[in-house]
Amino acid sequence: DHCLKSCSAHSYIRKNWLGSIVFPFSALLQQSEFLDQTEVLQRAQIFKKNCKAMFPNRRIITTVFNDEGIQFLVTRYIKALNPPQQLLDIFLHNSNATFDLIARFVSLIPFMPNTPDENDGSDIWMTSERCISLAIGNKEEHAILLCNFFLYFGKQALVLLGTSVLEGHVAFVVTQETNEYLLWNPSTGQCYKQFDPFCPLKSVDCLFDDKNVWFNTQQNNTPMAVFFDYSKESFWKQLLPKNVQGTKVQSIQPEEIMYFETDKSMVEDLRNRIERTLKSKVMEWRPKHPTHWNRQCTFILRQILPKLEFGIGSFVSSEGDNEFERILQFYWVTGFPIQMPYTDVQSIIDAVYQTGIHSAEFPQTEFALAVYIHPYPNNILSVWVYLASLVPHQ
Repeated sequence: DHCLKSCSAHSYIRKNWLGSIVFPFSALLQQSEFLDQTEVLQRAQIFKKNCKAMFPNRRIITTVFNDEGIQFLVTRYIKALNPPQQLLDIFLHNSNATFDLIARFVSLIPFMPNTPDENDGSDIWMTSERCISLAIGNKEEHAILLCNFFLYFGKQALVLLGTSVLEGHVAFVVTQETNEYLLWNPSTGQCYKQFDPFCPLKSVDCLFDDKNVWFNTQQNNTPMAVFFDYSKESFWKQLLPKNVQGTKVQSIQPEEIMYFETDKSMVEDLRNRIERTLKSKVMEWRPKHPTHWNRQCTFILRQILPKLEFGIGSFVSSEGDNEFERILQFYWVTGFPIQMPYTDVQSIIDAVYQTGIHSAEFPQTEFALAVYIHPYPNNILSVWVYLASLVPHQ
């Protein structure tokens, strides 16, 4: 560049093509609230930041991404959805038993491995239908699924974000009953009353439903001390003002969930494989001792396990009372049932090994092993294993 000496600087304009993005006009038409939603998402980020400034250690999630990378308000994940009809047909005249069974079904869906919860708002949540079809989900997806099932029955339900003594960061479901609030743990299927001292929930930080997100601003956030009436603005800071809550925003959930029946022959093959594998492992874990199997006790345990799935049986089955009493006359029986969702065979092997029942070294010890798998729709399986050791009284 031949520049005169008086020239101190030159400015050049240059255009480089970096790429392009295509936004289908049809998609824009389907989301008439597109501009409004952008404003709401920005509002949600500011709301979260302000809440964190007040209570840095309390959990709050206002927006997440779906599995296609689109950002949504968490409220759009909440919608009444149908549970499997199979669950509704078991306890036709007992709604409380049906709710317990639905919570149990949700707890049987395997959980994703733990990942850091605080990742600067980049959480990715699947729809309830996707969670069911893949038979896997994170803690929040489990809670959303259970909440949506409860809404199907007309229950007043919200998702609760907090912390637990046992699990760290958790997502529970809160239902408002006539005179009390119930806290449901989707990872175990257990239900606790608000003032239950055995409830593992340690903090109540945030609530959300299909209309709004509420952040707990009460000084004491333990479940027993929390005032759950989120209409009180002095206790709960709300994301959307009341005039916005009434506007109908389309849920990203489907109209209904379609289920398929689990192949029973596949389940029976799996049960046989697990039982053979566990027997082989028990013998492998006892290299210095012979392993004898008690067929009579095994038969009785096989009768008991199916009844435990619905909580309608005791340890001793009514048909096998006399037989089991006879066994107890001659043996000291040690053992207990293990119940777990099916993920893989190795997880079952590990759970049985950790009981230590195989390590009995008394002479003439015998063992009994029974496996039962209860199939639910969409290949969601409840696995029961009973390993017992029998030591002769003499």
